[in-house]
Amino acid sequence: MGEPRRILDVLDGLMTDTRFRSDCPIASSLDVLGDKWTLVIIRDMAFGKSRFSDFLGSSEGIQRNILTDRLKRMEAGGLIRKVLYQSRPDRYEYRLTRMGADLLPAIQYLAVWGRKYLPHVYAPPAELLAWTPEALLR
Repeated sequence: MGEPRRILDVLDGLMTDTRFRSDCPIASSLDVLGDKWTLVIIRDMAFGKSRFSDFLGSSEGIQRNILTDRLKRMEAGGLIRKVLYQSRPDRYEYRLTRMGADLLPAIQYLAVWGRKYLPHVYAPPAELLAWTPEALLR
């Protein structure tokens, strides 16, 4: 595996990326995070999931091909990193980078907002609301 990219290098690449619809920080952030699965995968990682099969087992039912694509995009974007945990065959687990862990407050707020305004959802676990981004880095 190559040397991990520095966050500044990743940000530099994102800033010059033509995928962004504008220079607005909200619109550009949504270009990175606004798909159906990225924040759900980060949520699952906060709760300890780290392997491909773990993510497939989420209650939201992500399809294998979509998960493969999303993990590649998240890695390329600097949100997660892939770590080899077994050879022959090679198997990887995924870990949040600082950039990915720093999304925790947004996820926490979405959980609180969802509970407040969407009556059919359950209360977010207290542990989720107590975590800090540093607690997610391992």
